Amino acid sequence: MGTVTIGVSIAVPEPHGSLLQERRAGFGDAAAHGIPTHVTLLPPTEVDASLLPAIEAHLVEVAAAGRPFPMRLSGTGTFRPLSPVVFVQVVEGAEACTWLQKQVRDASGPVARELQFPYHPHVTVAHGIDDASMDRAFEELADYEAGWPCTGFALYEQGADGVWRKLKDFAFGGSVVPPQPGHAERGSIPAS
Repeated sequence: MGTVTIGVSIAVPEPHGSLLQERRAGFGDAAAHGIPTHVTLLPPTEVDASLLPAIEAHLVEVAAAGRPFPMRLSGTGTFRPLSPVVFVQVVEGAEACTWLQKQVRDASGPVARELQFPYHPHVTVAHGIDDASMDRAFEELADYEAGWPCTGFALYEQGADGVWRKLKDFAFGGSVVPPQPGHAERGSIPAS
């Protein structure tokens, strides 16, 4: 079967997702249109394709234990000089994201892995571009604000073309929702 590269993340819903993706592209980040706007729970991870059913079953369990929570983005931050990244900060929902990513990567699960850096939930808006463009991203989005009720997360696979595509949504409470073509977010699920 071979290997596939997967990731697990919380999609930034519309209209925020498209706006931040367009801004990222406008700063000169060539990868912007191949990466849906998101908060990472599991970074790109190469797995044997035969493990996908077990990974999906694990994610159903993680989602079943999760509950909707408010997400709020505000202002910018950077990982420079350690890593060439400018991001929009997660100022509400960070604790829930931290809990979720630990559950996804749990040592007893099928995608147990160590992280290269300590987990810090964020939304990347510039990566690996020239310093002047990184500075511009940092400054131009410094006043950015967005909020929404987070009701689940999704499993993505990176294609041979480098584009990340959603495989499945996992709603809190344990439901699996197939991705909706052309939508960065899932249909309405109560955030009670």
